[in-house]
Amino acid sequence: MTTSAAFLDEAAARLGPRGLTRDPDLIAPWLTDWRGRFTGRACAMASPGSTGELAELVRLCAAHGVPIVPQGGNSGMSGGATPDESGDAVLLSLRRMNAIREIDGEARRVTCEAGVVLQTLHEAVEARDLRFPLTLGGKGSATVGGLISTNAGGSQVLRHGSMRALVLGLEAVLADGQVFSTLTPLKKDNRGFDLKQLLIGSEGTLGIVTAATLKLLPAVAERVVIWAGIPSLGAARALLLHCEDMAGDALEGFEVMPRASLEAVLHHLPAARSPLAGSHAWYALIEVVADRSTVATLRERCEAMMAEAFEKGLLEDAAMSASEAQAEAFWLLRESVAPAERERGPAVQHDISVPVEKMPEFVEATAPMIEAEWPGTEAVAFGHLGDGNVHYHIIAPDVADGLAWQQNEGKAISRRVHDLVTQWGGSISAEHGIGQLKREELARLGDPVALSMLRAVKHALDPQGLLNPGKLV
Repeated sequence: MTTSAAFLDEAAARLGPRGLTRDPDLIAPWLTDWRGRFTGRACAMASPGSTGELAELVRLCAAHGVPIVPQGGNSGMSGGATPDESGDAVLLSLRRMNAIREIDGEARRVTCEAGVVLQTLHEAVEARDLRFPLTLGGKGSATVGGLISTNAGGSQVLRHGSMRALVLGLEAVLADGQVFSTLTPLKKDNRGFDLKQLLIGSEGTLGIVTAATLKLLPAVAERVVIWAGIPSLGAARALLLHCEDMAGDALEGFEVMPRASLEAVLHHLPAARSPLAGSHAWYALIEVVADRSTVATLRERCEAMMAEAFEKGLLEDAAMSASEAQAEAFWLLRESVAPAERERGPAVQHDISVPVEKMPEFVEATAPMIEAEWPGTEAVAFGHLGDGNVHYHIIAPDVADGLAWQQNEGKAISRRVHDLVTQWGGSISAEHGIGQLKREELARLGDPVALSMLRAVKHALDPQGLLNPGKLV
């Protein structure tokens, strides 16, 4: 198919010069995914300024059979926002739709458009003494629409859940141009399916998210971040359970990383320092927060929690943040793991999950297997221990052609890792979606009944297959 000039002319007339461009220089930066793995082509880039303009564009695309590839901050990890190489699709940028429509402090919710950047959202609600309890390393570029479309997680999933748990209402444009809206949330509503949940995590294949009503919480009055040295991942799991028992809902984050990851970060950030004097096999990053009613006892509770952990032999050493600057410095070490590993050289990266209680055993059992089957590689696991999500990276040996290694050995390694994850009852995608990166693996390993249901829903809501084709299913 070649996109017709008549379609492009009509789209330009409806959206205006700000809403549609065919300039290849303006489009080019958005045609490659964040990791640089996928590059496509597009007949134009549309940037509607409102839900109404987008609905018009979608109706026009449906009439002409033109595919649409929605894109937020283009910070996805699975190539889910990159068009294919045909050049037939319209690349849909939602970055102009960036209004925060309402912050309701009494109801503790915010309604904002899909193009709002996560960091901007954080700042807007913090000015009202509120917070949106989801954060991640890419908060400066990730958008609300992209976070919803991939059901993003982040470092606070342990207490607050992923986007699926934080979206109270949704607005989206469907494949035929109709606008679906449930922005006003109800605590109880039993009128059939919770249709917004179909769109959350659907990667733009069922509808294009244009706005959402999100859950807010009171601002944190104080937080304590603890950096702990631990002997094993199994000990980290025991420490997590101990912290959950003693801190309860005040425990917001529990991240783990091995010694190799910390060493890579310290090399990557020359000004950074290890929070502990000695070296440990594993490290845990623990965040405990307090609201105004509990702030007076927060530090005392954390000290008691750590003292008892020492007595039980759950950790070897620990440092507790004495200021907000030190808390941020601890978190910077964790958030710098991915760029530090990229600096080390080529690797195959896996965003996987296993049942929470099996995560330590999974890593300890499978990492030596991968390293033995591919000599010279190094298996590195880090991530959110509390929800079973592990970033499982296999770093290449010293090779002359890293790209060739990734395309050949890397694919075989990923297939093996995904087989192991499936055997352990886990998922090949924990928080970054399927996109085009894992589509074939989902088809190979997914439950046939579940896949059949996914395809049936896709066909029912997008019979022409125009919404983000080639992604997910």
